[in-house]
Amino acid sequence: MQEDNDAEKCVYTLYVKTGPLITSGTDSKISVTLGDAAGKSVWIPNLEDWGLMGPTHDYFETGNLDIFSVRGPCIPTPICRLNITSDGWGPNPGWYCEYVEVTSTGPHIKCSDSTFYVEQWLAIDVPPYKLTSIIDGCDTTTTTTTAATNSHARKKGAPYVFGKHQQHHVRLPPQGSSSFASQ
Repeated sequence: MQEDNDAEKCVYTLYVKTGPLITSGTDSKISVTLGDAAGKSVWIPNLEDWGLMGPTHDYFETGNLDIFSVRGPCIPTPICRLNITSDGWGPNPGWYCEYVEVTSTGPHIKCSDSTFYVEQWLAIDVPPYKLTSIIDGCDTTTTTTTAATNSHARKKGAPYVFGKHQQHHVRLPPQGSSSFASQ
């Protein structure tokens, strides 16, 4: 993991949801890079090393919601960029990731909660034939859109939501959208 400043440490908790199909799980190594609009990032080269599910738990298996906790350099603004990558190795290399939710907290920094809807195979034998998914909701030029105009105002403290089919992040999912979880 990159270390920018040993004195300033934050805790990142990641909730990673694997798809429900029988072949959705993987034995591959999964890495994650979290980033913000200012270009700061935290790289986690092997997410499983930070797992909280116990030493015998089989991570990234069909239907799992796996939890990881990582301590690293603080990203002071909300996390709005996710790069999730599979190394494509192992007896079951393909993996379907539904979403990654990231919470972060640290000294003198506001808590942050961001959800990234990956909804993609990380595999070379299934479309889109890629081992990496990058979701970038950091473009701040038009981020005031939905939250200010939607009659269903965002709940205080609700997470930022990012989808791979959106150009910009929004603070409130559209009503009835299947791309977002209920809040």
